[in-house]
This record gives sequence, structure tokens and C-alpha cells, in this order.
Amino acid sequence: MVVVDDDGLGVPADEQERIFERFARVDGGRAPADGGFGLGLAIARDIVEGHGGTLVVETGFTGGARFVIALPAGPAGVEPT
Repeated sequence: MVVVDDDGLGVPADEQERIFERFARVDGGRAPADGGFGLGLAIARDIVEGHGGTLVVETGFTGGARFVIALPAGPAGVEPT
């Protein structure tokens, strides 16, 4: 498991799933010229899920975003013995 916490404003609960959609933006004031195209989290989730894992966002202890990646112990689709 990999956990990444930030100390920013976090992600509102009603937006926590939407931020994984392609081109999603929580802050309506941001434009692609100001910081990306909204593809990074969608790509990251696709990669993690392609390996049989999950990527979710939660609210961390300090109120910022907490991203949690959980991957299986072995190759996707193969149960450990």
C-alpha cells in the first residue's frame, strides 16, 4: 500500500470520485495553461487498476487530500498460494 498525504485544502467529498475522470477540474478557476489538463489522476487510476489494484482519495488527518494505492501481492488475477 502507498499513501500520499498533502496539507492543502483537500478534495470535497462530493468531488472525490469525479477527480479521476479525464479532464476533471475541481477548481473551476484553473485553466490548462495554469496547471495541466486533468489527465494525471485518470491515467494513474487506469495503471493501478490494470495491475489489479485500487486508487482512491480520502480526506487526510490534516484535512488535505490522502491518496491511497493498494496493489495485490502478485500479478493481477493470480491469487497468492
